[in-house]
Amino acid sequence: MKIKNIILVAVAVLFTVSASAQQKFAHVDSQKLIAQLDEFKQAQAKLEAESNKISEQMQSMQQELQTKYNDYVSKADSLPDVVRQVKEQELTEMQQRMQVMGKAAEQSLQQTQAKLFQPIFAKVQEAIDAVGKENGFIYIFDLSSQVVLFHSEQSVDAEPLVLAKIAAAPKAN
Repeated sequence: MKIKNIILVAVAVLFTVSASAQQKFAHVDSQKLIAQLDEFKQAQAKLEAESNKISEQMQSMQQELQTKYNDYVSKADSLPDVVRQVKEQELTEMQQRMQVMGKAAEQSLQQTQAKLFQPIFAKVQEAIDAVGKENGFIYIFDLSSQVVLFHSEQSVDAEPLVLAKIAAAPKAN
């Protein structure tokens, strides 16, 4: 009876060790990985160009407002009340238009960013999923998320595999 129990315990231990030895974990630094992609660099350049155009327009409007304000201040004492009120109203409306444009520009940039980057993020996620399945990984941790509390040297760096998978994927237009 004792030998039978010892054999059962030994088999259970071997099974547990064997099962845990086959569990494979991997990691990627998604931010570093994404930053290496040409599509990401191109999307960043497009977003920056759009941001610069909006910034230039906002600066132009700010200069116009400042010029009109300076003109108003220099002449305010000599203007009739009606003209002064009209000029004040004009300045207030310009300032409000700038605020509205600023909010609209911010929303537009956020939408553009989502439109440009979402396909890239989806492509990376698809590649990570494929690498995970092909290599039998149980988990692939993202080192850039700051959630990983311990990183063993036994964890496989899946970044080269993911980059290779992305490079092999058909290019989107």
